[in-house]
Amino acid sequence: MSEALRTFSEREFYLGEFRGRTLAIAWPATETVTEQPLAGVVAELSANGSRVVVLSPVEEVFVLAGVGAPVDASAPSYAPALWRDLRERGAAGLRVGAEDFASACVEIARTLRLAKLVWIRSTPPVERIEGAGGDGEGRVSVVDLAHLAPLLDAEADPAGEVPLHRAGADSQELLVAIRALIESGVPSVNVCAAGDLARELFTYNGAGIFFTRNRYAEVRPLAIDDYDLANDLIERGEADGFLAPRDAAARDAVLAHGVGVFIEGRYLAGIGAILPYPEDRAVELASLFALTRYVGEGAGGQIVRYAIERARDQGLAYLFSCTTSERVEGFFARHGFRRVDVDALPEAKWKAYDPARRARVRCLRFDLD
Repeated sequence: MSEALRTFSEREFYLGEFRGRTLAIAWPATETVTEQPLAGVVAELSANGSRVVVLSPVEEVFVLAGVGAPVDASAPSYAPALWRDLRERGAAGLRVGAEDFASACVEIARTLRLAKLVWIRSTPPVERIEGAGGDGEGRVSVVDLAHLAPLLDAEADPAGEVPLHRAGADSQELLVAIRALIESGVPSVNVCAAGDLARELFTYNGAGIFFTRNRYAEVRPLAIDDYDLANDLIERGEADGFLAPRDAAARDAVLAHGVGVFIEGRYLAGIGAILPYPEDRAVELASLFALTRYVGEGAGGQIVRYAIERARDQGLAYLFSCTTSERVEGFFARHGFRRVDVDALPEAKWKAYDPARRARVRCLRFDLD
């Protein structure tokens, strides 16, 4: 798959999530206004059937975004006026005073019942504590309310966990606002630099921090409306070499037996398939793949634990998975799987299987009996 096609697939994945919803982009006066991808992002979201509200005290931001003359948020009936602009153009500006900008954005989000708010900030509001547990590497990608609490309250202690994060410099006001936004019903808040806006909204890697109420609210079987997004993830995993290529029939089996990890019950973070081998009282965990920004955040582990619990409930003998990756083998080993010979797996697994791949595949098995 070409890089252009992969990028298109990623954009379609997220545009599907945003379609029919109203999003806001908040640009505070403290952020420098420069040539950034703001206008392009606003235009693409609007063309996609999303509605975009740009919040700022800076007139130049509205010009840069191409949203026309802004509505004044201090007007008593600003919401209907904003709605008329959104209905006409798909995007609109809302002028918000620079003083108490964060708290004003919270009230606006509550009034408008926004589906998402993206906050422009050049430095991350949350940083990883090096050497405090976890892998200690990379940026913080996802923060939920449980992990936000100790950043705002020194006495908060989520389940006695060792803190992995700390608040960035001059970020307390923003973090308080983010907590208020999520507690008031805004499903998610993204924070990123202006230049990273498109990458944060339209790529699997992201570029900023995604704040939500719960990290992984639900693991469930895929619904037919999830198939488009799941198929895009499978194609990406195959193109990048993480997943074995499958023909159309095998791809259909993965979708038919697929499960997903859904943040807040709707944001797809990762997928896998639980393929049945009834004659052997076994199931295979296949096509396990997480969006890049959620690798290390537990998406894969959620699916493995779900599959183990379901297999136990069904009275099965074992689960298995196959991979050519040492890293993936290590992942399954951490969840209790052990390396076995190919003959320890169902014979049906190897029908029409590529002999060259079989010669180098690593077979992992989790026994339940």
